[in-house]
Amino acid sequence: MKIKNKSTFIISLLIPLATGFLSALFSGRMSLYATLNKPALSPPAWIFPVVWIILYLLMGVSSYIIYSSGNPCGQNALKVYALQLIFNFFWSILFFRFSLYLFAFLWLIAMIFLICVMISRFYKIEPIAAYLQIPYLLWCLFAAYLNFMIYRLN
Repeated sequence: MKIKNKSTFIISLLIPLATGFLSALFSGRMSLYATLNKPALSPPAWIFPVVWIILYLLMGVSSYIIYSSGNPCGQNALKVYALQLIFNFFWSILFFRFSLYLFAFLWLIAMIFLICVMISRFYKIEPIAAYLQIPYLLWCLFAAYLNFMIYRLN
């Protein structure tokens, strides 16, 4: 990947990182996580920020690739990217701040659908941009399992 515009690349990285940071700030996530009854496959709390930082960086690189592609379909693909990022932002607030576990699970299912649409659109423009989103999709599927089990256990 050749970086054509360094400031655009940095902004592409900062958008998802800022989204995640602000979502964490508004959700108060770590304090609640320790008190929940969790399923057996729940990772320790410290794993979440590490994984999310990596995923947000991959999202930023992926969105930069689409933005820089010059493809006329790129703008619509980036709209889906923005929409799923909005869903991402609100999921942790719904789950952690308001403890709406079932609603958060349904929200996450909608977000997973949007991620699949985004990956499909990215693939048609630049396959590598779609491949960079696959870890995010897999993590969200795992998060859906955790979310549903926490709903059942709490």
